[in-house]
Amino acid sequence: MNAGIDRLVRMADSSFDIVSKVDHQEAENALNQARKEIEQRYDFKNTGASIEWSGEAVLIKAATEERAKAVLDVFQSKLIKRGISLKSLDSGEPFASGKEFRISSTLKDGISQENAKKIGKIIRDEGPKGVKSQIQGDELRVQSKSRDDLQEVIALLKGADLDVDLQFVNYR
Repeated sequence: MNAGIDRLVRMADSSFDIVSKVDHQEAENALNQARKEIEQRYDFKNTGASIEWSGEAVLIKAATEERAKAVLDVFQSKLIKRGISLKSLDSGEPFASGKEFRISSTLKDGISQENAKKIGKIIRDEGPKGVKSQIQGDELRVQSKSRDDLQEVIALLKGADLDVDLQFVNYR
């Protein structure tokens, strides 16, 4: 009886999910570290520089456009140190608001339909034969009979030049 079960287990497809998720606690920590650094650094004294959450977005304010960009650089370095890819950060251009300049940034969670289609096309065109992918909301499920083929797909996507940060989860 066990031999029959083993055969069924081996016949089942292996799969993994491709997701793009941001660890919001780490993003919060990065923002708090950036805020502390901006408050303490001499070159930011009396420049009105600040960084804070504004709903789901991160709002950066400063007296000049250069200062606003410098605050963004500090925030980006803190994100990198916390293991968050800059592909997950969508920052706008500095814009004047009254006497200050602002930059609004958002953290991208999930894979857009457009990017999901691109990833699916890469898997179809360049991946091993017999690997199937399907879009499930804001993530993709990739299936194959061969675990080696799945490893090949992961390597292929890690090497691809995509504008989205990918994680590979639920590998079974």
